[in-house]
Amino acid sequence: MATLGECTGRASVTFLGMEPIEVLRFGSDPTQPTRYVTLGMSRQPLPDPTSPVLETLVGPRAELVLSLRRGHDSVLRPLAVLAAAPAVEGTRPSAGSSYDVGAPLCDGATVSAVLLGSPGGLVPDLELEHGPVHVFPLLPMTSDEAAWKRAHSAAELEERWLAAGTDLRDPQRLPVSLD
Repeated sequence: MATLGECTGRASVTFLGMEPIEVLRFGSDPTQPTRYVTLGMSRQPLPDPTSPVLETLVGPRAELVLSLRRGHDSVLRPLAVLAAAPAVEGTRPSAGSSYDVGAPLCDGATVSAVLLGSPGGLVPDLELEHGPVHVFPLLPMTSDEAAWKRAHSAAELEERWLAAGTDLRDPQRLPVSLD
C-alpha cells in the first residue's frame, strides 16, 4: 500500500461468525483525495459460486479501495459491509458488478451504491503464495445510476460519467444525466 502514502487511521468491524474486517484511511490533506482500503477480505480465497467445494487455500482474493474528495469516516462501516459481502453471500466480486448499501454511503451522501471498477489501477494487484489479491476500486453511484446500470450496462454508465466529467470522488454529487 506504499502507493497510497501513510496510513492516517483505521477501524475494525466484526460480523458474527467472521474475522474482523479493517478499513484503513490514507490521506489527511483536504486538497487531496482520501482513500479507504479494506483489509481482511483477502484472508480467504473468493468463493466460486459454480463450485460445490469451498476452496480454503488457493484462489483469487480481493480487497476494495474507495477514493473520496474529502475524508468521510462515516463510510467505514458501509465499506466493511461491502468487504464482507462475498463471504456472507457466497459471491465473487468482478469488475462491472455492483452492490447497493441501502442507505447513503456516508453522512450527507447522495450515493448509496457502488460499481466495482477494474482492479490493478490505483493499487496494483498483489502477488501472494496462494494466489493474487485484486484491489477493486469502488465507484460510487446514486440509486438512479444503479437502476440505470442494471437496465443497461456498467460500461454504458461509465461512458456517461466520462462524457459528463463526473467527479466520482464526490459522495454528494448529483446523478449523471440518464436521458
